[in-house]
Amino acid sequence: MRVRESFSVPAVGGELCGWVQGDGTPVVLLHGGPGLSYEYLDDVGVDIGDGFRVAAFQQRGLSPSTVDGPFTMGQAIDDVVAVLDGLGWERVILVGHSWGGHLALRLAASHPDQMLGALIIEPIGVVGDGGTAAFEAEMAARTPSADRSRMTELDQRAMDGKGTPEELRESMGLAWPAYFADPTRVFAMPELRISIQAYSGLLGAISEGTGEVAASLSAGTVRYHVVAGAGSPIPWGQAARASAELSPNGSLAVLPGAGHFPWFEAPGCVRNGLLHLNA
Repeated sequence: MRVRESFSVPAVGGELCGWVQGDGTPVVLLHGGPGLSYEYLDDVGVDIGDGFRVAAFQQRGLSPSTVDGPFTMGQAIDDVVAVLDGLGWERVILVGHSWGGHLALRLAASHPDQMLGALIIEPIGVVGDGGTAAFEAEMAARTPSADRSRMTELDQRAMDGKGTPEELRESMGLAWPAYFADPTRVFAMPELRISIQAYSGLLGAISEGTGEVAASLSAGTVRYHVVAGAGSPIPWGQAARASAELSPNGSLAVLPGAGHFPWFEAPGCVRNGLLHLNA
C-alpha cells in the first residue's frame, strides 16, 4: 500500500498544499475547473499505479492552499513552478485534466527545461478558443431542457462574479451526466468545493496569449501526449487533436466509449499514457 504524505510550499500570499505518494518518475497532477477542489484527483493517483512518485496540490482559491489571488494565468503558472521548487523536483511529468491540461500545455511552452513531458487529459485546447464554444453548446444540448436554462443562468452569474459556490455546485450537478459518454454509467459527483473568484478569473482569461503558447509548442522540445474521450462533450478535434498536432513532439489517443473523466470509463488510461511518454 502506497503511503501518502502531506506537503506545503511557500507561494505568493501564503502556501500551496497537497500530497505526495509512491516512488519512481516524478509526476505532478493538475486538477480541472478552474477553481475546483482537487480531491477528485485521488482516483487518478490510483489509476497511475506503481513506478511513479506522484504529487497533487490544491490550486489557489481553496483551502488548504491560500484562498487569495491573483487569479491570473501568470500566477497559475508561477504556482506550479513554486510546487516543483518546493518539492525539490528539477524535472517532472505534468498530468493535467481539463483546465489542468490547458495549464500543463502553457507550462510546456513557458518552462520546457523543468519538464520530462506532459500528459494532457481531456483539455481545453490552446488553438483558437480551445473548443470552449462548442463545448458549452454540447453541454447544453446534452442537458434536459428543464435544467438547461437554470444551468446557464447560474454559470453566467458565476462568470459575472455574482454567484455563490452553492449556486455553481448546483449548476455542475445539473450538467454532471453530460460529461459522460454513456448516460447510464455516470459515477456520483464528488463533494466538490468551488472558488468563484478562481473560476471566473481564470476561465475569463482562457484564450489569453494562446497564439504565443501555440507558437512555443510548435518550436519546442517537450514531448506531450493528449488523451481524449471519443464521447466527451469537449470536441476532441478542436481541442485535443488541434493541440497535439501543433508539435512533432505531440501525440494523441482517442478512447472509444470514454467521456470527460476517462479513467472511470477506460481504467488504466492514465497509466498507459505515462508509459507511452516514458517509452
